[in-house]
Amino acid sequence: MGTIRLTGIGRTFKSTAAVRDVDLTVDDGDFLVLLGPSGCGKTTLLRMIAGLLQPSTGTIELDGVDITEQPSKKRDLAMVFQSYALYPHLSVRKNLAFPLTIQKLSKAEIARRVQDVADVLEIGHLLDRKPKELSGGQRQRVAVGRALVRAPKAFLMDEPLSNLDAKLRTQTRQELTALHRRLRATFVYVTHDQVEAMTMATRIAVLDGGRIEQLGAPSDVYDRPASVFVAGFVGSPAMNLLDVRIVSDGGVLAVSAEGVAGRLWTGDVDDLDAVLGIRPEHLEIVPDAPGAPGVRLKARVDLVENLGAEQIITCAVGAARVQVRIARDVPVAAGDALTLGAALERVHLFERTSGRRLEWVPDTVDESVLVDA
Repeated sequence: MGTIRLTGIGRTFKSTAAVRDVDLTVDDGDFLVLLGPSGCGKTTLLRMIAGLLQPSTGTIELDGVDITEQPSKKRDLAMVFQSYALYPHLSVRKNLAFPLTIQKLSKAEIARRVQDVADVLEIGHLLDRKPKELSGGQRQRVAVGRALVRAPKAFLMDEPLSNLDAKLRTQTRQELTALHRRLRATFVYVTHDQVEAMTMATRIAVLDGGRIEQLGAPSDVYDRPASVFVAGFVGSPAMNLLDVRIVSDGGVLAVSAEGVAGRLWTGDVDDLDAVLGIRPEHLEIVPDAPGAPGVRLKARVDLVENLGAEQIITCAVGAARVQVRIARDVPVAAGDALTLGAALERVHLFERTSGRRLEWVPDTVDESVLVDA
């Protein structure tokens, strides 16, 4: 078992609140990624779970046992640091064996566990080398192995791939994902890299300003972002976000702004300041057809970036900038005037003041309404 429950967790440094009133349950076998920009509180939250920082408020439970006051060495949790934290004077074998030596296990048991972990991570041929003789990817595997050899209730990982080059990062990411599937263990993983989050996580907690903005499966976070912040942070390129006005026009909601027009759902609503969101891959070049369902953007191409299999087009729509992801064989050049379209089901709306997601709810009794999601 490896269920972690945080209740009302907060941490203040002097007068600055780094983490604010977080309630979070990490289920046994979960691969939970704490995702967010620098300074959002994700590493502080992880270090509190590990026992390296004391919460200012709230409690932490591991399998129903309150561990809030327990020192880190008494928590059955293993931490993998960004800097690897290997002992440079010890061989890989002794680095792996170190936590078991502290537990005073027998030499035979230590040797068995070290060999088992080395086999799983395919580092058996490195056991007699020192860390300075290893590549970055090999050092990272040893750091993971030192955590794995303890057979803890959960693994805590603080941006473990950030020191690797792009190719090694992809390879190690795949290895960690496969390792999680094999062990069925609980992982709590901190990163600012949304690709890592989307490809590795069973659930993502997006943090901003010390609070959880959204918690859900990667597909939910991507397809139904709970706020403007999540919409703008998750996705590469990020979701296009445009300030618009929502008005009722003959029983249909209409969206308008400079260079933006569209007819949405049937119903009635008071004039509303909103943020319109459309992902770059959901925009396409369309004929100019006023009054068609969905959203139309009048755009001028500023930049075309060739990415090999596809191209990213950056356009001006009024005073806003919009990016479009399309196939490379679509002929587009800087300076072209385009009409871009998005289907109704690809449109996202957010309340401008709060930034929270709006959903269109049909009401068969009265009329349809826009409500907070």
